[in-house]
Amino acid sequence: MIRVSSKGRYAVRALTDLAFHGATAPAQMKDVARRQRIPMRFLEQIFADLRRGGLVASKRGPRGGYQLARPASEIRVGDVLRATEGVTLRTRRAAASVELREVCDQILDDLAHEMEACSSKLTLADVCARAEQAGIARGGRSSSVYVI
Repeated sequence: MIRVSSKGRYAVRALTDLAFHGATAPAQMKDVARRQRIPMRFLEQIFADLRRGGLVASKRGPRGGYQLARPASEIRVGDVLRATEGVTLRTRRAAASVELREVCDQILDDLAHEMEACSSKLTLADVCARAEQAGIARGGRSSSVYVI
């Protein structure tokens, strides 16, 4: 079975959030964490990997936060997964008989390569477009709403 870790899934969600909601100004990590329901400590680790991978840039100060390092149309989902997962996507291999092991391993490896090839074609802009088709409204910085 092809597996993408929680770290990889969260990274794709976080960068899609930046592309979708933070196009005009840097986004606060706490806002991304809240919107995407990602634990803050885990998101800090993920953003460190994404920064090392050249996918996000940070800006300090009161209006600081994180932005995509390049346009969403130039960032592939495969780039995000490689920055967080390592060299390639991982496969989980079940125990099999000696006669079938090599065949099963080859099929799982082929599937992992197909998934990597597919994710290398898909951009964050594609994911944002699909979110818009689903009726999700774009937004800028989040603002607090107080109701009495």
